[in-house]
Amino acid sequence: MPRDRKINGDIRRQKILDTLKNTQSPITGGELASGMNVSRQVIVSDITLLKAKQEPILATSQGYLYMPQPQTAKITKTIVCRHTPEQSEKEMLMIVEGGASIRNVSIEHPVYGDLTASMMLHTVTDVKNFMEKINATDASFLSQLTDGIHLHEIEGESEAVLQKVEDALDEAGILVKD
Repeated sequence: MPRDRKINGDIRRQKILDTLKNTQSPITGGELASGMNVSRQVIVSDITLLKAKQEPILATSQGYLYMPQPQTAKITKTIVCRHTPEQSEKEMLMIVEGGASIRNVSIEHPVYGDLTASMMLHTVTDVKNFMEKINATDASFLSQLTDGIHLHEIEGESEAVLQKVEDALDEAGILVKD
């Protein structure tokens, strides 16, 4: 197909879905747009339509992921943390180096209520890439809206892994206990 030819919407959405299903790492809207010869905004609209059809597509800071129901049961836990923006990378590295993944971050905003952002950070490289994007865009952390207090949903292979992460965060003075 010529590069300058646009793909029909239904066919394009199916190609997006096939691409996401066959890729383990996140794909940016720009990458999808380039492959389909449309704008990134068209891809954003397509993803919204696919999500409306209950396709398990997750938008992360690294790009889009297809997230079917997991085959192996992992344990998730929500933890409360508090730290300065300068300690953010340290906190995230402690979690992934401890063997857990960071699924999301949430805050309770006094006006908007609960705000949650998907993170899907599994490795040190994921954390480094996330921090590069934060620094390159001069974006703020959600926790800066709540004096450093935020929640993370973390995921691990066992309770022991999650407890190890919690112990490390507690020792660093980052974990907020009851």
